Amino acid sequence: MLDDKTLNNLKDFAKRVRRDIVTAVYLAKSGHIGGALSGADILTVLYNLSLNIPAEWDKSDDYENRDRFILSKGHASALLYSVLAERGFFDKELLKTFRKAGSKLQGHPSRGYLPGIEVSTGSLGQGLGMGVGMALGLKLNNNPAKVVVYLGDGELQEGAVWEAFMQAAHRKLDNIIAIIDRNGLQIDGETEKVTALNPLDEKLKSFGWNVEIIDGHDFQQIFDTLEKAKNSSKPFAIIANTIKGKGVSFMENQAGWHGKAPNDEEYNAAIKEL
Repeated sequence: MLDDKTLNNLKDFAKRVRRDIVTAVYLAKSGHIGGALSGADILTVLYNLSLNIPAEWDKSDDYENRDRFILSKGHASALLYSVLAERGFFDKELLKTFRKAGSKLQGHPSRGYLPGIEVSTGSLGQGLGMGVGMALGLKLNNNPAKVVVYLGDGELQEGAVWEAFMQAAHRKLDNIIAIIDRNGLQIDGETEKVTALNPLDEKLKSFGWNVEIIDGHDFQQIFDTLEKAKNSSKPFAIIANTIKGKGVSFMENQAGWHGKAPNDEEYNAAIKEL
């Protein structure tokens, strides 16, 4: 069990991340805020407890053995940037340049611009395939690192994702973990009305993966399930039930906040809540 001090530290970190996300998107006057806020608790656990990723990045002696994280839903870049900044990968002042011309913090993560970015993402449906390739390469090199791929649930409507699910099981890649942000909403509305995914857990199991369904805002569940996933004998998928726009009441469960920036009044109200 996580002790009270650890839980409080995680809560404080996640709150800072959400403030960073809202501020970055507000200053940019553009960005994808809803799906970034929904993942703050999951990435808080990943980057504080579960992943071996050095903030010194390629300057670290343990660089080659680092765990690999892929933000497959690259439009939620404000989430990854905010977490990396809070963990000290780069100066938080850079968050103010989010999506500005010439900034290293573009609308979708680009490898080589910043420490902590493994691959360039943004074209939905590609992240898991890249993760499978990484996991296979690590196996061939006898490298103990894990690969964690964070996907949106709407993204699972892409056929290439399911090819990657099949390949991971076929190659017996027990070093890959897929985390699905199951907030139930995408830019066009409810995922189940756009193209239904349920029963998602049964589909993933039939593709040869171990599967757990969790509350994506419960730090203890997130941590426990990640520990289980790291010791799995098969590829492991975590279906994390989340709330789009989590932390800002008027953004929660609203598909309209998928890719919208707050105005002055909305920004002040959101920061007050956070």
